[in-house]
Amino acid sequence: MRDLTPEEQASRLWHQYLAMSGELLKFIDQEDIDTFLELVDQRAALIEKMKALPAHQYRGSDDFNAVVQQIKPLDMQIIYKARTWLNKSRRQNSAVKAYDIANTNLSGNLFNRRY
Repeated sequence: MRDLTPEEQASRLWHQYLAMSGELLKFIDQEDIDTFLELVDQRAALIEKMKALPAHQYRGSDDFNAVVQQIKPLDMQIIYKARTWLNKSRRQNSAVKAYDIANTNLSGNLFNRRY
């Protein structure tokens, strides 16, 4: 089996990045945040592999432009949905904390009184 050229390696990595972006969107839609975060880490590792490639001309190719045009809307949806999930999670967390604080204070005040 022959070694891949830097252009072929870059193409393969960018197509993996595109596929992984689709998977990220699927898992954020399902609110499977654990899997989503694992995939975010894997996608970050792909980026590091891309950066480590030797000089190549893939970025100037039509294939690269086509892949990027597919990735852009996916990334925008991922960012929007991740922010929406994070805001929802923060609101729920705040509500839980407010409930806990209210109950703690009431109980504490009740037990601290001397009758």
